[in-house]
Amino acid sequence: MSEVTEILSSIEAGDPHAAEQLLPLVYDELRKLAAQKLAQEKPGQTLQATALVHEAYLRVVDAEKPQHWDSRRHFFAAAAEAMRRILIENARRKGRHRHGGGWQRVELDPAHLTSDSPAEQLLAINDALDCLARDDAQAAQLVKLRYFTGVSIEEAAEMAGLARSTAYEHFAYARAWLHRYLKDTDAPSGT
Repeated sequence: MSEVTEILSSIEAGDPHAAEQLLPLVYDELRKLAAQKLAQEKPGQTLQATALVHEAYLRVVDAEKPQHWDSRRHFFAAAAEAMRRILIENARRKGRHRHGGGWQRVELDPAHLTSDSPAEQLLAINDALDCLARDDAQAAQLVKLRYFTGVSIEEAAEMAGLARSTAYEHFAYARAWLHRYLKDTDAPSGT
């Protein structure tokens, strides 16, 4: 059993000091995942990678609601899902009027203008992923890992516990399904 898995078991057992031991072991990898995802975001994103890591970590390692972790892979998949939810919540918050939802940043160069805001695109993709999850949960999980954490298909396959070839099949299906869904609903896809 790896050191991370042992500490996750200790957290589950209620050890109050185990969470302190876990963060230094997983921080660099979580920070890398968060930085990759935020690098894919459009300019104007106010959330920093460090804040995303800390918020996701607090959600995943909640002392009041201990989780059961099967493995290190299970932990990182949960962290990726937490990051996705945080980005979605942030996009929804920015869409509210009191948080500038009615305001749009406009570049001086008309060639850079887009009709869809990054928040609208993120929400449309999130809605599409929710629909895909009802049809094929594994395909949706792979897309979430790739899109919201920036990992490769091979890394996503490992996190999801899938064979590489199976992951490629699910991912190809998901891409086609999402393309058709976003096209049929005229949702802002960001492409």
